Amino acid sequence: MNNNLGSTFDEAKIFWGEMAPCEHIAQFYADDAILQDTLTGFVHGGLIGGECAIIIATPPHLSALNRRLADAGVDLRQFVSEDRLITMTADAGLASFMVKDWPDDDLFTAFVESLIRRASHNDRRVRAFGEMVALLWARGLAAATVHLEHLWHQFCLSHSFSLLCAYPKAGFTEDPKKSLDEICAAHSRIV
Repeated sequence: MNNNLGSTFDEAKIFWGEMAPCEHIAQFYADDAILQDTLTGFVHGGLIGGECAIIIATPPHLSALNRRLADAGVDLRQFVSEDRLITMTADAGLASFMVKDWPDDDLFTAFVESLIRRASHNDRRVRAFGEMVALLWARGLAAATVHLEHLWHQFCLSHSFSLLCAYPKAGFTEDPKKSLDEICAAHSRIV
């Protein structure tokens, strides 16, 4: 594979190459370039390791990820056709289980189980990235965000997959320390 992404991508690829199942990681980022370095390394590390990657992100972040993976020599069509790269927009994901600005536990369970079943075909390991929590947080739905993080965490444990969540630092404006503490408590690792 051609790697035109530079040393930051190489470092991320090594870091994300091997992840333990059940990891639930939060990344707080200052700008999109940092997020894209992390996300590209996270997804690329999984794909080259034979895993499936589920990406639930904003349209600009999905587009940037696809460009970066293609620049690194990843055959996106092949991975998509094999269901090893499953993508959707964060708004579409939220629409499938949110009821009156709150995650419905049963709808969320059906949503995630469907994705995991599809992704884990042939006993593949799964890693997922999501920005749905960041969208809820940006909408001022702090309690719904924390509840969604806890739902995801339970699935990480019960279905043995790794999950990376991302939050822009700019979203923590009212009481940054309290906000960060609540989000950090719902994760196994912070980046």
